[in-house]
Amino acid sequence: MLAQTDSLPMNITPIQAANLMSGAWSQKGDTSAGLRLQLADATDLLQSRNSIPQSASGKGVLLLADGGRFIGELFGAQTWGEGELVFTTGMTGYQESLTDPSFAGQVLTFTYPLIGNYGIHAGISESAGIWPRGVVVRHAMKNPDHRDSIASVSDFLSVHGVPGIEGVDTRAITKRVREDGCVLCVFGPIEDENQLKAHLDQLASPELEDLVDQVSIDQAVILNQGAVDGLGNALPRIAALDCGIKYNILRSLCCNFEVVWCPPDLDFKTIQGYGITALFCSNGPGDPAHPGKATAAKITLAAAVRANLPVMGICLGHQLLGLASGLQTYKMRYGHRGANQPCLDLTNGKVWITSQNHGFAVADPEAGMLAAHPSGACSPIGENLHGAEAIVRFVNANDRTVEGLDLAGRPVFTVQFHPEACPGPHDAYPLFKRFREMVDSHYGGGI
Repeated sequence: MLAQTDSLPMNITPIQAANLMSGAWSQKGDTSAGLRLQLADATDLLQSRNSIPQSASGKGVLLLADGGRFIGELFGAQTWGEGELVFTTGMTGYQESLTDPSFAGQVLTFTYPLIGNYGIHAGISESAGIWPRGVVVRHAMKNPDHRDSIASVSDFLSVHGVPGIEGVDTRAITKRVREDGCVLCVFGPIEDENQLKAHLDQLASPELEDLVDQVSIDQAVILNQGAVDGLGNALPRIAALDCGIKYNILRSLCCNFEVVWCPPDLDFKTIQGYGITALFCSNGPGDPAHPGKATAAKITLAAAVRANLPVMGICLGHQLLGLASGLQTYKMRYGHRGANQPCLDLTNGKVWITSQNHGFAVADPEAGMLAAHPSGACSPIGENLHGAEAIVRFVNANDRTVEGLDLAGRPVFTVQFHPEACPGPHDAYPLFKRFREMVDSHYGGGI
């Protein structure tokens, strides 16, 4: 059943915070500039609770599965942190990173040494929750300095039950991960070190979990029914498969389309029943070859391509389309996470600076698996589920890994990076316009 914005579903996640607010859509003039999607924000908990739980304090220890040990000070929630240790290189945008569902299952290290200086702001999160299972920083600002700040990073983590550790050598941690690859880790009070070691020995990779299921909605929702452009023409309706979608992706899509926000495991026939003209697949966490809801989304993508619908994929959506095209995916040594990743468009030689957050990649059809993790983790060799040839359009200018695909003879393209740029540069934002133009061209200018 398709819900409307006056009857919205609630998807209870592990942090019980992924509901939409009633009256989610407001229109104030021109489509491209005046539409704003209002969604439940991770900061709502800061404003709705009478008190914020007391933050952790005291000495803490961070233990890595490869034997690494780092001493620091605890902050955030009073609980242990655990997951796969990764790092992001963004100098700003820590709130958007904390609330990016693609970080589900991971312990996030910020390479920039000062985190929290401008505080936490209402209404700018990328979801309704915080998704890393732990946060590692050099210094967490306790008293932020900004007129719009409503809380510190520590308070923000505390209210969502996420722990943090500061005062550690984040440069040494980052170098270790860059050289040896992402590793599992735990951290907590130093007096719990023996128990933490025992827990780490038994800790399973979060990639074995169905992380997409944890971060996606459970029921289809139409976000902006009746949306029109500045001339009063109805916008084409598309479906957006939610594998852990960021809010600004939804907002960007709603500027160009009437959007049906769909669970990732919704079958293609049901989606077609909503009268869509195109299909979009979002970013998300974990292994794209996981047999759970990621695989369900892959099957839906393949069906859409076979039906000759325009299709666009971002990040995990890119990887899933790669799998549907018979290409392999694999775990990268340390991935690409940050707002400064250069990507080369092979069609014209132009370099875009992009925002990225991924630990898996699509194998190059010719060069194979570049910048691969020492574990050698990868998907099995699969079959092409739709029959069209995948052509590499974008590559990373640093390591030449695949950053985007076009399907030969089909109105289909994907990118590994994030055109919505929250946070990050706006070089790639016109890709949403490219998708809209692709849809219009496919239907001869009339839907």
